[in-house]
Amino acid sequence: MSTPLRIGMIGLDTSHVIGFTKLLNNPEAEHHVPGGRVVTAYPGGSSDFELSWSRVEGFTTQLRDDHNVQIMDRPEAVAEACDLVFINSCDGRVHLDQFRQTLGAKRPTFIDKPLATSLADAAEIFRLADETGVPVMSSSAMRYDDSLVAALADRSDPVVGCNVFGLIPEEPTQPGLFWYGIHSMELLVTVMGTGCRQVRALRSDDSDLISFVYDEGRFASIHGLRRGKGGFGLILHLEKAGAIFVDINAMTRPRYAPLLEAVLASLPKGESAIPTEETLEVIRLIEAANESRAAFGSAVSV
Repeated sequence: MSTPLRIGMIGLDTSHVIGFTKLLNNPEAEHHVPGGRVVTAYPGGSSDFELSWSRVEGFTTQLRDDHNVQIMDRPEAVAEACDLVFINSCDGRVHLDQFRQTLGAKRPTFIDKPLATSLADAAEIFRLADETGVPVMSSSAMRYDDSLVAALADRSDPVVGCNVFGLIPEEPTQPGLFWYGIHSMELLVTVMGTGCRQVRALRSDDSDLISFVYDEGRFASIHGLRRGKGGFGLILHLEKAGAIFVDINAMTRPRYAPLLEAVLASLPKGESAIPTEETLEVIRLIEAANESRAAFGSAVSV
């Protein structure tokens, strides 16, 4: 068996760092993902974001004491000591700066969702990646849900539309839908691909209703919920098979496992499992939906 790649984590303010490490570092785990091992990390944390700064100490302690991860004092030190960088900071506002700090080591980089909280920052990340030859991948784990992958397996049956639903809480420091809306938007773009031309979004205290128009005359929607116990799912409309319900809550293995498998199958080879334009489409549509919400549902061209 080949030696696992050394993974370095930047931003220890999210439960993802523990979830990822448990799957990667323990070969005896039921759903162990082979090929990489978390060996070093930098805590990070955003002082103006409670869900960030309040969790850094606890997750840093867990990684150091329970998983023998070496804690560094600079992102650059993490990048220099690993083969593969994971930027996990839950605050998407800091991802561009953290990526800049690690570029010198030229390590393939996974950036946890959201890639950024503006299209300008997202485009700059990919510009820097192209300029330096550093492969970058970013995704919500929702994209790799086993039920969704199975439903989309028949590439000969065209997708004519979809209706996504999901939790969509907000955080003041994260612009509009960039906090949890990223999950529903990732599902939508995974199904519909690129090519959306118009977005309309309505917001109430309890929910959001967002519609999308595509060049080919296709339509899609997201119903985001801030009230109740709802999870995630979608109705997939296929030309031949018709309507199929995909229950994103029904996955039987850890949600992060297929995401980590995709990362380790692509980034070490110098490529991303997701096309750049598709990742940018996720950010572009969130930004457009935020603009439409602010304009009380006016149409925003994309």
